[in-house]
Formats: sequence, structure tokens, C-alpha cells
Amino acid sequence: MNTIINTAKFKADEKLEKYINDKVSKLSRLTDRAIKCEVFLKIDKPESDNNKIAEMRLYVPGNDLFVSKQADTFEQAVSDGVDALKVQIEKFKNA
Repeated sequence: MNTIINTAKFKADEKLEKYINDKVSKLSRLTDRAIKCEVFLKIDKPESDNNKIAEMRLYVPGNDLFVSKQADTFEQAVSDGVDALKVQIEKFKNA
């Protein structure tokens, strides 16, 4: 599965990109139908807490899955997003 990482107004460092790729790659164990996952990272209000947003779209033929999570760090937002996608994948498989 291909993972595409997009950022708004900043450059993600290699450590963050590796973390995202590692987390997203675990989704391919749950479904072999996923084509790619797009991850969009942005900062809501730089001066506030809980301002990192990770939006994730998993492309699955017939039905794309989407989540948007907000947290104090991008790592936490991505982790929460992957957990939410796991739930959606299970629902999709059982439907």
C-alpha cells in the first residue's frame, strides 16, 4: 500500500514520516484491498494546546474511509486516526 504524506505550511521531518509510514502500514494487515492512504497534517492554532490535526483517507475500492483526529502531537493524532480506521475497516468487512 502506498502512503502519501501532505503537510500545510511546514515540512515533516524524517522521524515523523517514518512513524506515519510504520503506523499506516499496519492497516494493510487488516485489508488487502486498500490501494493507498493519504495523510494530511496541519496545525490549527499555533498558540493553543491540542492543535495538531491529522486527516487520513484510506482508498478502498467501492468505499473510501476517512478520519480526522486532533491531539497535542502529530504522533498521537496519527495513532488515534489509525485506531479509528481499524474500526472502520472491521465495520466495512462485516457489512
